[in-house]
Amino acid sequence: MKSLLALTTLLATTQAHYIFQQFTSGGTKHPAWKYVRKNTNPAWLQNGPVTDLSSTDLRCNVGGQVSNGTETVTMKAGDEFTFTLDTAVYHAGPVSLYMSKAPGAVKDYDGSGQWFKIFDWGRIVRKGVLIKGIVSYTSNIPRCIPDGEYLLRIQQLGLHNPGAPPQFYISCAQVKVTNGGSANPSPTALIPGAFKSTDPGYTVNIYSGSLANYQVPGPAVFKC
Repeated sequence: MKSLLALTTLLATTQAHYIFQQFTSGGTKHPAWKYVRKNTNPAWLQNGPVTDLSSTDLRCNVGGQVSNGTETVTMKAGDEFTFTLDTAVYHAGPVSLYMSKAPGAVKDYDGSGQWFKIFDWGRIVRKGVLIKGIVSYTSNIPRCIPDGEYLLRIQQLGLHNPGAPPQFYISCAQVKVTNGGSANPSPTALIPGAFKSTDPGYTVNIYSGSLANYQVPGPAVFKC
C-alpha cells in the first residue's frame, strides 16, 4: 500500500509539470525539439522544473548548455514566434522571454554570456482568479537587435508552493536573426545570477495579499 501511495504521489507530481517543446515560426508549428534544445532529464522527469538559483541549468534546463543536434531556425527581426508546451501550465506564475547572442554559431554556445529580457507576461491574477491553463505563448523578435545567432529562452516561474523554492520551467530555442538593427540591448544579466532568493517576485505568497503590483524577477524588459 505504501508503494502504491508513493507511486500515485509521484505520478500526480509529474503530471503537474510541463515543458516548452515546440516552436512556431513563419506560421509553421515545427516538430517537438526541432529548434528547441532537449533537456537530459530521464523520460519520466523530462518536463520537470529547475529550482537551484546557482545552477547553470537555469539557462536552458538540465543539460541544455549543449545543442545535442538541435537545429537553428532563421528569422527576420520583428518576426512572430510561439513556444508551445506539452501540456497546459498548471502552476500560477509569470512567464518571461530572454535572448543571449552567441559569439559564433549558437549550436556551440552554452549561454554563459549576457542575457536580456524581451517580454514579460507578469500578470498572475485576472478577476480574482490565478491565471494558469495556458498552452502557448506568442511574441516577436525585437526589430532593432543586431543580426546574429541567439539563444531564445522562455521561462515560467511556478509560485504555487509558498515556503518552498519556486519552480523554473525553462526551454531555449536556437535562432538566427537577419534584417536586424544596431541596438545594444540593455539591461543585461548573467544566468545564473539574474534571480535572487530575496527578490519580492520570487518570495511572494500568491494566496495572500494583493498581486496588483507584482514585480517579475530578473532585469527590466529591453525595448527598441
